[in-house]
Amino acid sequence: MEKREKLYEGKAKQVWSTDDPALVVQYFKDDATAFNAQKRGTIASKGVVNNAISEVLFKELEANGVKTHLVRRLNDREMLVRRLSIIPVELVVRNIVAGSMAKRLGLEEGGDLPSPVVELYYKDDALGDPMINDDHVVVFGWATAEDLRHIKQEALKINQVMRKFFLERGILLVDFKLEFGRAVSGEVLLGDEICPDTCRFWDAKTREKLDKDRFRRDLGGVEEAYQEVYRRVVQ
Repeated sequence: MEKREKLYEGKAKQVWSTDDPALVVQYFKDDATAFNAQKRGTIASKGVVNNAISEVLFKELEANGVKTHLVRRLNDREMLVRRLSIIPVELVVRNIVAGSMAKRLGLEEGGDLPSPVVELYYKDDALGDPMINDDHVVVFGWATAEDLRHIKQEALKINQVMRKFFLERGILLVDFKLEFGRAVSGEVLLGDEICPDTCRFWDAKTREKLDKDRFRRDLGGVEEAYQEVYRRVVQ
């Protein structure tokens, strides 16, 4: 597999073309951003940790019937994935009140939700990824009604699989972000990554934060939190 030109560079990853038009290489960086890149920094070995955790989680989801873009992990920082045309709608699944939900609704963090809540956001950094609803997605042509139903169903299935997976490892899955895209084959697949950058993880006993909130909120121990999730998930 020959790695060729850089197609895209985002806040946490680079995407490179290969000699196969249906496949790309996803490279994980150590760069860290928060609040739509208003806050920037570096988390040592973050790319290595996120690459490894994402591989484990994609494989777990595949084993439970969720189709993902993963082909295989190539090395510490690179993953071979199916090339996707990303649907510009981010899905956030919430199990516990935290983050923007707490702020928007004036709620205290930490309250368990009686059932998962799925939120939709328009993927546009310049606009701050505004919250949207199903009608926006269909009316503006970001996805068909059928595709939207599919990815929302997949999001809830992913939540069910991952909550069990993490609880078995002493971690609460508070909330997480998902991105989907259409492969060259036409299939809609789960893409991006699943890691402490895109999920809120709390220790199941102490509720200590084990994710990027430690960076966002200047709590310290950022690298240690990422390594702890890596230890419980990968090793």
